[in-house]
Amino acid sequence: MLTKVAIVIALLTSTCFAETLTGRVIGVHDGDTATLLTADNQTIKIRLAQIDAPELGGQPYGDRSKQSLSDLIYSKNVTVEIESKDQYKRSVGRILVGGMDANLEQVRRGMAWFYVQYGRDASYRDAESKAKENKLGLWADSAPTPPWAYRRESKSQPAPQANFNLPKLATSSSSSCSNKHYCKEMSNCAEALMYLNQCGVKSLDRDGDGVPCESLCKTPTTR
Repeated sequence: MLTKVAIVIALLTSTCFAETLTGRVIGVHDGDTATLLTADNQTIKIRLAQIDAPELGGQPYGDRSKQSLSDLIYSKNVTVEIESKDQYKRSVGRILVGGMDANLEQVRRGMAWFYVQYGRDASYRDAESKAKENKLGLWADSAPTPPWAYRRESKSQPAPQANFNLPKLATSSSSSCSNKHYCKEMSNCAEALMYLNQCGVKSLDRDGDGVPCESLCKTPTTR
């Protein structure tokens, strides 16, 4: 009887991953959202599971949270454990880089909240408590406003224009940038990404979502 109960508890508390992806992070949009480029040149928007970061465009620590996540994962090879899809069709999951849980590290640094509405891992709650106790990051403020409350309070106000500019690679060199400005001149997604990120050819990203030339770098609707 005890064995059966233990099995049921394990099934209820274990995390089930619908899919595991590998690839390189090519964009960091804020403190809890990034874009993954897979080996087969598919781009997938990833919403980091169980955390909620300060909003860009007004909320304190929004920019610092984005920079923190960029330092952790940008232009690095990662593994993503996908759990679900959110209402915006983004893949929700945990990003692992070199064995480190980047989601959890954001909370440890005081750069994101444990997302109480969707979180279930006690280690995230413990990490938030320690960051708060040590006044790390956003916890340096006496009473920081959680992002979900900030969004609710700002709902009646016009939303700021989102800025998805990707950080430029440190290896950027003008010698590798020829006079190309259109998607039809790109041979593949990797070249389009290089011209957008290293050469600053913004005309390749007309909708400003950080993904150039959708005909080459398509985001799949289902995976």
